[in-house]
Amino acid sequence: MARRTKVTARQARLGTELRKLREAAGLKGREAAALLGTDSAQMSQIEFGTAGVSEARVRRLAAHYSCTDTDLIEALVAMATDRTRGWWEDYQGKLPTPFLDIAELEHHAAYRLDMEFLNIPGLLQTEDYARAVFSYRVPELPADDTDLRVEHRMRRRAVIEGPAAIPYEAVIHEAALRIRVGDRATARAQLSHVLELSQADSVTVRVIPFDLDGFGGAWSTMMYAGGAVAKLDTVVRDVTANGTAFVDSEAQLGAFRTLFRKIEGVSLEPDRSRDFIHRLAKEL
Repeated sequence: MARRTKVTARQARLGTELRKLREAAGLKGREAAALLGTDSAQMSQIEFGTAGVSEARVRRLAAHYSCTDTDLIEALVAMATDRTRGWWEDYQGKLPTPFLDIAELEHHAAYRLDMEFLNIPGLLQTEDYARAVFSYRVPELPADDTDLRVEHRMRRRAVIEGPAAIPYEAVIHEAALRIRVGDRATARAQLSHVLELSQADSVTVRVIPFDLDGFGGAWSTMMYAGGAVAKLDTVVRDVTANGTAFVDSEAQLGAFRTLFRKIEGVSLEPDRSRDFIHRLAKEL
């Protein structure tokens, strides 16, 4: 297969998982390459995602690596053979690559979890709220760039609002609900939108109130996307100095899952959370 000039996060993840299986089997790259009848350079390209890999080769590698996790193997085969052209590709060359990678990640996710403490989660944002967020960027974006970012964010909402909506849970701190990112009308409409979405069977919204004693978890903002199997889960973090980070190590994923459930456990139940948001909306 031809070498790719641009590698998506999903393509890179497939390569990473194949490398993890190889290393777990105690094999060097050149040894794995020999099993496929190729060279170390191509094996390296496969593991970096710069070269594609066929279903037959994925299955052959899994067998040589003594991988018996059939669910993982099938998930990797699906990643290797997927030729879907997603809507996010319309923004290629127009938006930074992480925007496209996040949309693709959500499209393939089995479920989504969010924890936010200062902003309403992106999937729950109204158009006016999202525009206010992007308009506050320094240096200021050109109007066309802001429009593209808002449009892209609105299209992402299909994963929780569309006919094929996936299970979605958001834990939101009271601070995020109270901060007026836009004007009063924007804030009121945003809270009403969160309330409306929270009525859907696939959406769960929980609130952490200011008066919760002993809460020290406000540093833990995250976006968690569940994969076809747990080993393919991904956490997306905003790293101020280096942009967006995609976390995929099993140890870190396990820690983030535990952290989410810990914070979920001290948040208000969904019904109480809706009542809480409704009261805040009436105050505006």
